[in-house]
Amino acid sequence: MSLALDEEKPAAERRTGRPAWKEQPHPLTQAAKVCALALTVLMVVVPFWVVIATSFAPGDQIVASGGWALWPEHWTLDSYTKVLSNEVTTRALLVSAGITVVGTLFSLVCTVLLAYALARPGVVGGKPIMLVILFTFLFPPGVVPSFLVVYSLGLTDTYWSLFLPVLVNVFNLVVVRGFFQGIPEELYEAARLDGASEVRTLFTIVLPLSKAVIAVVGLFYAVGYWNDFFRGLMYLNDTSMYPLQTVLRGYITQGDGLNSEISSEGGVAQAPQSMKMAIVLIATIPILCVYPFIQRYFTKGVLTGAIKS
Repeated sequence: MSLALDEEKPAAERRTGRPAWKEQPHPLTQAAKVCALALTVLMVVVPFWVVIATSFAPGDQIVASGGWALWPEHWTLDSYTKVLSNEVTTRALLVSAGITVVGTLFSLVCTVLLAYALARPGVVGGKPIMLVILFTFLFPPGVVPSFLVVYSLGLTDTYWSLFLPVLVNVFNLVVVRGFFQGIPEELYEAARLDGASEVRTLFTIVLPLSKAVIAVVGLFYAVGYWNDFFRGLMYLNDTSMYPLQTVLRGYITQGDGLNSEISSEGGVAQAPQSMKMAIVLIATIPILCVYPFIQRYFTKGVLTGAIKS
């Protein structure tokens, strides 16, 4: 019997007595992995570097090289000066920052409260409400119904339209609910024995244990609000209310607001492409600065919540 089982094992395992996945990989396999990883890194880093280099390059170099630069001949902040001195861009930057902060705060509060209610057993109507929420996840509303709802509520041309229609994300709700369900029931029972209400249990026991998942979900909300441009186009008629990403889309696709910024310095026209790349970088840096502080929570926050849901 043991001889038959040994014959079924791979040859490498029969020779060494260890499974194949515990063996040292072949040098060619290691080299292929290194090459694939290096190629992937280059595909990510090189375009981002081109954006940075183009935004800092002088206008004559960008015009001569066809609209981009791999390395600036000399570093200049002219593009950033022109972009940040433009009232449209600075106002849009403040709008995006405000929408991101307020929208993330409102979304976290609503998501945490709803997830906690759905995570507790015995809640009246808990299962039907959860099924309705999951139904919206499987069958999201279209653009026209969403616009009609926002229009009928009188939210068009207001900042409320930029975050109220997407206040609670179903995926984030499921993750937070799963995390709450993973907290030992003994902690809830101990709180009830001490006479704590549900609200006090949430704020004194559940939330301190849920910092990881709240940080990750908060980042998801913040990135979504910061990067969104479509709701600004759909719900806002006043261009002075546009968030940064909507303004950036107009700059990139149509050059709106850039032609007036082209000036001649020393006989050389300032290249619009450099200002476009400067705006792209300005729109990217805030989120990149937040990621290092949240990264350590990713595995614990999202994976645990997903598994235990």
